[in-house]
Amino acid sequence: MTNVIDRQVELAEEEFIEAWTKGPNPSTWSDQPLQPGDSAPDAVLSDDSGDEVALSEFWGRSPALLLFWRHFGCGCGVDRAALLRDEHSSYVDAGANVVIIGQGEPERAAAYREEHRIPCPILCDPERSLYREYGLREGTPAQVLFDAPEEFWSHDRATGEDLQRQRRESGRPLVDSPWQLSGEFVIDPNGVVRLDYRYQYCDDFPNPEVLQSAIKMAGRAD
Repeated sequence: MTNVIDRQVELAEEEFIEAWTKGPNPSTWSDQPLQPGDSAPDAVLSDDSGDEVALSEFWGRSPALLLFWRHFGCGCGVDRAALLRDEHSSYVDAGANVVIIGQGEPERAAAYREEHRIPCPILCDPERSLYREYGLREGTPAQVLFDAPEEFWSHDRATGEDLQRQRRESGRPLVDSPWQLSGEFVIDPNGVVRLDYRYQYCDDFPNPEVLQSAIKMAGRAD
């Protein structure tokens, strides 16, 4: 298993540096993004145990809270995991099934979930197709690198490789897409979007009371 994860991390680091150097894709929507009142896109994804799961299973009988994660090396993700550990019971008490959608494969997702003591399943969307269906864009350097030294803002390859080396040595390698922004959605039991929250920057975490209220209201949907 260790060798499998090591190889996955190696490939994901290559993806990171190529995307870092290229820069984010255009951040405009070609169509109106998903919004409250729309039907939530469904997909069958592998979870962190390797089983295939339909996303709609999480909102079949009760509301679902979908948490779209940044990459597994992101410091903001570590912070969100810590908040989630504190907030998770309040979302469950409000009536939600909570699930994370991440970029990694099942093996990496399982390791990440264990390391950060995440209390809910992680579904794997390495191609980020579901991210796009939910209208989650790639952020600009101003959104992703706003708290980094100015030499990072040009996101040249040499700087990215040096940053990768430092982060690898610290035990949290930079992987997958460096530009992908996060989002959190509440879906009612009828599969209708009730709250769409798209991050405007890395640690743009939503107020948990807003999520709790949306979950409770979604549970009363006809």
